[in-house]
Amino acid sequence: MAENTPETGGAAEAPQAPQIKMNVMTQYVRDMSFENILAQKGIQGDVQPDVQVQVNLDAKKRQQENQYESAIKLNITNKAKGGDQTLFVLELDYVGIFSIEGIPEEQLHPFLLIECPRMIFPFVRRIVSDITRDGGFPPLNLETIDFVALYRNEIARRQAAAGEQKLDA
Repeated sequence: MAENTPETGGAAEAPQAPQIKMNVMTQYVRDMSFENILAQKGIQGDVQPDVQVQVNLDAKKRQQENQYESAIKLNITNKAKGGDQTLFVLELDYVGIFSIEGIPEEQLHPFLLIECPRMIFPFVRRIVSDITRDGGFPPLNLETIDFVALYRNEIARRQAAAGEQKLDA
C-alpha cells in the first residue's frame, strides 16, 4: 500500500494506459476508373440522377514494424432516375499507410477499419468531387460515412454467415 507522502503526491499512482501514436505515413490512389457513359452513348433529354454508393474497407499489416494499410474502396454508379440507363461509373481504391503504436491487439482491427478510414475520407471526398466535375457532371459531394456503423454491420453480417454455415453442417 502506498503511503500518503509528499514524494508520492498524496495518492497511489494508477497504472497508465499505453500511449497511442498514429501517423499517416502516406496516402495514394491505388486504382481509379471513371466511365462517362452519358457522353459515350449520347443519352438525350432531362435526366434526373440516382446515385448509388457502395463502400468497402480493407486493412492489413505491412512488412515494416508498426505499419498498416487501410483502404477505402468506392463503387459509385449514377443512373437515370426511373430507368436503367447508367450515366457514369466511378471506382476508387484509396489507401492510407499508417504508423500505429500503443493499440492493444484486440482493438487494432476496429481501429484500422474505423479510425484510419476516418482520417483519409476527406481526401477521398475531394477526389470524387473533382473527378465527377472534370467528367462533365455536377461535383458529387459524398455524405459523411459512419465508419462505426459500417464496421458493426460487417461484423453482424459475418456472424450471421457463420451461423448459417453451422446450420448447414
